[in-house]
Order: sequence, then structure tokens, then C-alpha cells
Amino acid sequence: MYRLGWFLGTGFGIQPWNPMADGPFTGSNVHDWMKADLYVDLARSVERAGFDFLLVEDTSQIDDSFRGSAETTLKFGLFAPKNDPLPLVPLMAAQTRHIGIVPTITTAFYPPYLAARLATTLDHLTGGRIGINLVTSGSREAWQNYGYDDILPKEDRYRMANECADVFTRLQTSWDPDAVRADVDNMFYADHTKVHRLDHKGEFFKVRGALNTIPGPQRNVPFIEAGNSPAGRDLAARYGNAIIAQCWTVEEMKAFRADMHARMEAVGRNPGDMKVMFLAQPLIAGTDAEALRRKEEHDKWRWTENGIESMLWYFEHVSGIDFGSLDQNKTIRELMEDPQAMPETMSVFAKMMKGQEEKTLREVAATRNHDVDLGMIGSPLTVANRMDEIMEEVGGDGFLFWLPMTRHAIAEMCDGVAPILQKRGSIRSHFSHATLRENLLSF
Repeated sequence: MYRLGWFLGTGFGIQPWNPMADGPFTGSNVHDWMKADLYVDLARSVERAGFDFLLVEDTSQIDDSFRGSAETTLKFGLFAPKNDPLPLVPLMAAQTRHIGIVPTITTAFYPPYLAARLATTLDHLTGGRIGINLVTSGSREAWQNYGYDDILPKEDRYRMANECADVFTRLQTSWDPDAVRADVDNMFYADHTKVHRLDHKGEFFKVRGALNTIPGPQRNVPFIEAGNSPAGRDLAARYGNAIIAQCWTVEEMKAFRADMHARMEAVGRNPGDMKVMFLAQPLIAGTDAEALRRKEEHDKWRWTENGIESMLWYFEHVSGIDFGSLDQNKTIRELMEDPQAMPETMSVFAKMMKGQEEKTLREVAATRNHDVDLGMIGSPLTVANRMDEIMEEVGGDGFLFWLPMTRHAIAEMCDGVAPILQKRGSIRSHFSHATLRENLLSF
């Protein structure tokens, strides 16, 4: 039996509304993305389908680096506009009973005391169903929104993240398990000798402590990590309870899982205390033929001007290189040999484009394998069979699905694929425990 998560990959923000890229069932998303209804429907659906958690991505900037303007970002609604996901959590939790809800917190923007207090409060409000996706932001614009002059180098960001995770964890345990007596008759609430100051003074944070709220139902809120770089894997190995892996082949999946187990053992943790889940973007339809037709239509759209511009924007988003300023009709090799290229970005460019040197930039943008479908293209039965095949071969712990945020796509997964898997016993059909931590780690 394996686990499922749903990745709300554009966070509490504008949801897919391009009929060519995301299908024709986008409804009123372009007008109603800022309301709770769609997200509540999602939470109820994935709970019914036996998912363990719903992970809410977050970014806090309007990207204006592409072509030196926010034009493309706002024209297509690419990761902006977006609302803060934390207030959404109690709204989804109030309409569900079991599903875990995992908002994103950025270590540079949420100091550990604020993060731990928020997480513990939400743990109480959700009855122990909160998790935290602890991330380091790679966006210079986002850092500048929070008072920084510039973004820190990656190695510094991860040292900050490790310190934040350490202090966060210690704050959650700053109250001993038996500190609260709640003795009404003797007017005695808590034993002060069992509530401990941290007096932490580190490289990035100073925290007096203790946390001024009592531990939540989970005591230690689980971390769901997504960083796949060596530094990201190390962070997850030390503190994570699940990690999301982005792999394109079964061989890569096996290697990733083995690597994470080795990293956990190296820091003295049991590999069973963290689940390795694989990001997947399946394409589901009523029949295999319909799914393949939709795939062909999407592939054609990628060659359009809108498709090319969207992918070049994405290249800039993940690399920091302004792909919009490059000549789309030049080959990658020609661009690499351009004497005007900045050496500090050329190494990143070369790594991204390895093996594509003879293609034009336009061809790369239109054909780059961005979607991680893992062969999950077809009817609900076909997709369910492929999922079982992968898990049997990899021995992994499950999938995190990133699908178009439409009610149609939700139904394809939750009312099409999931019931097949539940009937087989591949995924849960009920929740045995009250908290996210228990359900996530129970088998």
C-alpha cells in the first residue's frame, strides 16, 4: 500500500484557465481563484479518494525579470497574483475530517518562532492534520519584498534553513509532555519548571523561547520537503517526514530513494521515518485514445507563440537567466559561443541545455520534457495500472500529483483512478489514525 498527495502547484493563486494548455473545463477559475470554494472542493475530494495530504505551494513576488518586465507574468497569470495560503488552511480543515494540509513556509521570511507558533496553532485548529513544506526561496524579488537587499547564495540559504528547522523543532518541544496539568480544582494550569527557554543565538536567528502556546496534537508537526539538490536532500534527511522527488525514469526513482535512505542513516535516522514520494503529472481521460488526443493537442499548443513564451518564462523562473532576451532562432551552441554571454550565467545555461546543443532555443522551448507524466497517460484503468507497476518496481512510498486545478481534473483522479486503486488495496480506503503524522508513517 502506498500514499498519495496532491500538489496545489500554483498555491492559493490564479488557477489554470487556458483551455488549450489545461483543458476546456476551467469553469470560472479566472474570476473565482481568490475564493475558498474550489479549494474546499479539492480538499473534500482528495480526502474521499484516500490521499494523505494536500500540499499548498507558495511564492510571494511578481516576477518581473523576464524581458525586464512583469508583462508575461501577469498576462498569463504565472504564479501571480497569489494570496497567502495560511488563512486557507482552517477553511479546508473545517470541511474535512482526515486529510492532511501542508502549507509552504519560507525560512527567510518566517523566522522560526513565528513559523513554530503558526504551525502549532494550526495543529490545534486542525486536530493534528497540519504539515509544513519548509523551503528556501530562490527568488531575488521575493527576498526584496521582505527587507533584504539581495538574495543570499544557495549554500547560505540552506544553512539558514537547517538552523530554522532545528530551532522550529526545539520550540515545539520546549514544553515537556507533562507540563500542562489543567487542574481546575487547585487553580494550577502548567508547571513552569517543565517549560524551557532556548536562548538560541545562531548564525541567522536569535530566539529566546519558550513557545508561548502548548504543543499541538502531533507535538512535532511533520515536514514535507521538496528540495532535490544535495543540500535539499540533506535538509530532508535531517528533518523531513516526506520528500517529493522529481524523477523521469524508474531507474532515477530507485537511485533517489536509495540515496535518501543512505543520507538518513548517515545522520542517525531510520529510513522508515520519511516517505519518498514521486512527483507525477498524469493525463487522464475517459479512454486511452482520448488521452492521447489531448496529449497531441497540448503538444501542438506548445509550438504556438503563447506556448513558447510560457516555457521561456519558466526557464527564467527556475534559472534566473532572462531567456526572453535571447534569440529564439539561434541554436543552443550558437548562444553558448556568444561573446556577449555573461560567464556567471553560462555554466547554468550549459547545464540546463546539455544534449540540446544543435536545437534552436525555440525548438527546445516547444519540446522540452517539462511534464513528469511517468507514462501515466490514458484511461483511469491505464493510469492506475501504471501507478501500481511503478510502485512495485521502485518499492517507493507513493506519488504527489500535480494536475490542472479544475473540478474536471479533480474528478478524473478522485472519482476515476482512486476508486480502482482503493478496490485493489493499493491505496487507503479509510484513515486509521487521527493525525497526519500517524497516517503518513503508519505503514
